[in-house]
Formats: sequence, structure tokens, C-alpha cells
Amino acid sequence: MQQSDQHWQRFSVKQKLSRFTVYLLFVMALVVSMRSVEIIPEFFFDAPEQMMDLLNRMWPIDIAFYPLTVHAAIIETLNIATLGTLVTLIFSIPLALINASNVVASPWAHWFARFFLVSSRSVNSLVWALLFVAIFGPGVLAGVLAIAFRSIGFVGKLLAEALEEIDMGTVEALRATGAPWGAVMLKGYWPQVKPAFFSIVLFRWDINVRESAVLGLVGAGGIGVVLNDSMNLFQWQQVATSLLAIFAVVIMAEIVVVKIRQKMI
Repeated sequence: MQQSDQHWQRFSVKQKLSRFTVYLLFVMALVVSMRSVEIIPEFFFDAPEQMMDLLNRMWPIDIAFYPLTVHAAIIETLNIATLGTLVTLIFSIPLALINASNVVASPWAHWFARFFLVSSRSVNSLVWALLFVAIFGPGVLAGVLAIAFRSIGFVGKLLAEALEEIDMGTVEALRATGAPWGAVMLKGYWPQVKPAFFSIVLFRWDINVRESAVLGLVGAGGIGVVLNDSMNLFQWQQVATSLLAIFAVVIMAEIVVVKIRQKMI
């Protein structure tokens, strides 16, 4: 019996060349990026020493600074995140309905909705904040609108995808009985999309709490204003208090979101 000379290979020659090309392009891009980014070696190697010096300046933490300024700023940050999320729903729900192909059949309507959803996601919240600070002036309003306009694309896209994934049997049965559009939405779409809706909104609120903490760096209210003022005055112990408060709020928001999702979903 003649023994076969064939041997098993994990990748074909074409696949090996493709993988090698991808790796080569990645290494080339990394080299080009490192050469184009101007990193000063003296500053880079001195960074650990500067970091330790900064941590020494932050200690001990100025706990007395919390009730004076930080607490009110933290509450303002939570208000910005919550109001921004609520304002988001006013715009994202209609855009999600228009973008869902099993709700609205018009391709032109889909392109209209996608334009606003993509535009919202493509602009960072800090950029939105800079824009609204220039229009409305510094304060909470600019922060709320920045959070809202940044979140529209996120919530609208995920909600539209959730709508498109539902079982259309119930919806078609309601339409066959001559049910009005509102009844079809409430009895056909909403029960199936409800868990995804609350999950998306809670997840976005959690993200908005984190983003609201830095909007004050550009004058959009919240704890970021206090943090920026302390840094400008080199009050590093107060900076440590603000950072610790932000960290605590983010952890608490994460715990609250998890608990609510367990109860509602």
C-alpha cells in the first residue's frame, strides 16, 4: 500500500500571504505613527518621577473640600447625565422608528434617519460641549445638550436594530385585523423591544455619567469645572478629592445600573 506524501496545513499559501501582508501593514503603520508623533525622550523617561511627585502633592486628600464644592458639583454632574439621557429619547425614538426597515419601508426615510444618527455619533461629546458653550454660554444647559446630541446616534442605532430583530408574527396578525398604527406599536413592537430598550437606556445613562464628569473642562458644568479650577490653581489635594469623588460616582452608577437591569429586565 503506497503511503501518501500529503500533510495537513492549517493555512493555505494564499491565507499565509494574506496574514503576512496584514502583519506587515500593521508594523509599517506602527513605525510611521511612532516617527510622526513627536515624543521628547527626556520627558518620556522622566514621566515616572513626575508621576510620583504629583501623587505626593495629592496626599493627604483634602476631605474638607468635598462638602464645600465637590458634593454640589457631583449632583450637578448626575443631573446633566440624567437630563441629557431623557432629552436623547425625544429625538432617538422617532429616528429609530424611521430607521427600522420593518417599521418604515421607505429607503429615503432610512437615509434621512441614518444621516442624523451617524452625525450624532461622529462628534465627540467634548466637541458638542464646545459648540453649545459658544451658543448658550457656559453652564448646565450646554452640558445637557452635549450629552443629548452625543447619545442620539447611540440609542437610535441600537434601538433600530432591536426593532428589526423582533418576531413579526404578532405585528402582522394585528395588521391583518385592521388595528391602527398606535395599537400595532404598543401591542406588537413594544412588548418585544421593551427589554432591549431599557437595557440600552440604562447603559447609555451609565456612559453619560462618565462623560458628564469631564464636560466641565470646557465650561459645560459639573464636577469638571471644579476639577479644572483646582488644577489651574495647583491645588493638587483638592484635585485628588475631585478625582476620588468621580471614581466613587462612576462605581455607584455601575452598581445601580446592574441592580436596575436585574429587577426590570
